[in-house]
Amino acid sequence: MNTKPANDPQLALETQVKDWEGKEVASFLAKQQEKKAQFFTYGGLPLKRTYTALDIQNHPAEDIGLPGRFPFTRGPYPTMYRSRTWTMRQIAGFGTGEDTNQRFKYLISQGQTGLSTDFDMPTLMGYDSDHPMSEGEVGREGVAIDTLTDMEALLEGIDLEKISVSLTINPSAWILLAMYVALAEKRGYDLNKLSGTIQADILKEYMAQKEYVFPIAPSVRIVRDCITYAAQHMKRYNPINVSGYHISEAGASPLHEIAFTMCNLITYVEEVLKTGMKVDEFAPRLAFFFVSQTDFFEEIAKFRAARRVYAKIMRDRFGATNPESMRLRFHCQTAAATLTKPQYKINIVRTALQALAAVLGGAQSLHTNGMDEAFSIPTEEAMKIALRTQQIIAEEAHVTEVVDPLGGSYYLEHLTNEFERKVFEIIDEVANSGGTLKLIEEGWFQRHIADFSYEQALNKQSGDKPVIGVNLFQESGEVADLDTHPHDPTAEHRQIDRLQRVRRERDQDQVNTLLDKLVIVAKDDQQNMLPITIELVRAGASMGDIIERLKTVWGTYREVPVF
Repeated sequence: MNTKPANDPQLALETQVKDWEGKEVASFLAKQQEKKAQFFTYGGLPLKRTYTALDIQNHPAEDIGLPGRFPFTRGPYPTMYRSRTWTMRQIAGFGTGEDTNQRFKYLISQGQTGLSTDFDMPTLMGYDSDHPMSEGEVGREGVAIDTLTDMEALLEGIDLEKISVSLTINPSAWILLAMYVALAEKRGYDLNKLSGTIQADILKEYMAQKEYVFPIAPSVRIVRDCITYAAQHMKRYNPINVSGYHISEAGASPLHEIAFTMCNLITYVEEVLKTGMKVDEFAPRLAFFFVSQTDFFEEIAKFRAARRVYAKIMRDRFGATNPESMRLRFHCQTAAATLTKPQYKINIVRTALQALAAVLGGAQSLHTNGMDEAFSIPTEEAMKIALRTQQIIAEEAHVTEVVDPLGGSYYLEHLTNEFERKVFEIIDEVANSGGTLKLIEEGWFQRHIADFSYEQALNKQSGDKPVIGVNLFQESGEVADLDTHPHDPTAEHRQIDRLQRVRRERDQDQVNTLLDKLVIVAKDDQQNMLPITIELVRAGASMGDIIERLKTVWGTYREVPVF
């Protein structure tokens, strides 16, 4: 029995919707059926034909709130881009430090406002450039960094107190942070004035990207040490980017991108709290890294939901009282996995739409992919077009003049609510199943990522997921008319020559003494790894020196295959 009064607005709207469906919709469908029996977001959330106030009526209005106020659904800051445009941070990295330094300076001259650095595979995995495993890979897909001398070349002529620097690296992240600190101190900078981030999120490597060296426990300890060191010595620096981007690029759904990232976040916070540090002492500098994928509205909702989920986790689970501790800030990158070789120039359009979703979702920092990245490292022209894409959104589209302009959309708010609900369901499932570390070891996260990735591959193959130029509107006999970024074959020799020169000129006895001290610190879980690592890089120790010595203490990690 309906007990609502006859003049109840909800009842009136229910009646109106039912009448519309029975008349206009039914009449139109009799003449022209819809293209599918059921519609879904890219991530698999079912979609209704249209959304009304009925779809958000049971969700608390305070969860939408106002920008800059808990739960920060509408943005982390009250004025957002009206006061400050997001940081335009085009990633770059190839060859030697000098090579990438030239690209940095070119991008700065074109209006880039932050630096982001890609490293080659040997650097990522902690091998020196002259290690047999490094042959053919030095400087190929990122910049090679072996010693502090390389870091000096990478950032030569760049004022680190005026521009933020992001270092995209994980298992060896703390060593690059040590080099960055040593360089800053050598130049006489105030560490508390430095801004930027190391990625450092090692747990997503075990889940998705597979760039790891050590077992999980000591790797998480290193992340803890980065967070505590930065909280005590680098007040403006982000010691971690908890990264959903790579989880997504490995094939995960947008929902799992956010949920798995939050599971990792919870693990890191719990580890830091074990040191006795209070949550409000370090949480304000935690940062995130997400992808902006193909489904425009789903991505915007995803970003809004992530802020709300994080705010509630930090307040309700960890007892944060400082609003800065509950304010999720994120860097965003457009989706490299969506870029195609066929008709590669239309990647500009894909990237523009993904960048717009990131902006409407409230990103603090953004990288837009180059149109030719399906082939190689982007050329200067491709990077300039990608940067201009951001600048057009910022300066010409007028989308920055209202904070959260899509807030209040019935559809967007419904999607935001659904994301939040489902993310907390997954967090609870992980907790009830033994926690993040246990489920990584068991391959639980990896299976979810692989299953969604396989499903999407089948959808592309069948055409159920359209990809222009690949399975729809193909062009026969197409030849890519582009000049790709050339790999400089001299880079490896130049890099190895410098590494060997550093070895000849350093005090080897001092390095050996410090490496012995490193082992003592590594065996004492209560000590922080950063101070001794800073001493080592100052003395000329290489990335490989440090990593190889620690392998004798911690060993290495081998994943159990997931079938």
